Amino acid sequence: MLIVLSGLPGTGKTTLARELARRLDAVHLRIDSIETALARSVLRIRSAEDAGYVVAYAVAEDNLRLGHAVIADSVNPIELTRSAWRDVAARAGCDVVEVEVVCPDTAEHRRRVEERTADIEGQRVPSWADVTARHYEPWTVDRVVVDTAADTVDDCASDVLERLRNSNGR
Repeated sequence: MLIVLSGLPGTGKTTLARELARRLDAVHLRIDSIETALARSVLRIRSAEDAGYVVAYAVAEDNLRLGHAVIADSVNPIELTRSAWRDVAARAGCDVVEVEVVCPDTAEHRRRVEERTADIEGQRVPSWADVTARHYEPWTVDRVVVDTAADTVDDCASDVLERLRNSNGR
């Protein structure tokens, strides 16, 4: 199964992804890790554009074909990238569940962004201005929406897993 976590920076995607990966013994693919590694590589790719996503799609598909559950962790802000994740699952012959991680409490979201520190060597964390200026397209397909301002990470992970059990993916 492919679980795609999407949402603006600071909503709690990575925290939730880590908890889900731990509980499911799944592969965790984090776009921030991939893009930061590309920037640190000999190629010094600073503007990764789609490179991080393209790498993640390939690694996800490889792991899905081996029978591993994969948790994809990225902003995933546009239909093009969202559709590409669905295509990865289809090629690998597995279910996909799309999860939008939100923090609708603006003050809490801002606090998280402004207090965030890099946890990857060389990572540039976005400012609140970066987050609020980010292009993020409305969703056009059904997805699971998780409000991280309302619940603990443990509760959010339990909610996602319960929804997976009830829906068997899609």
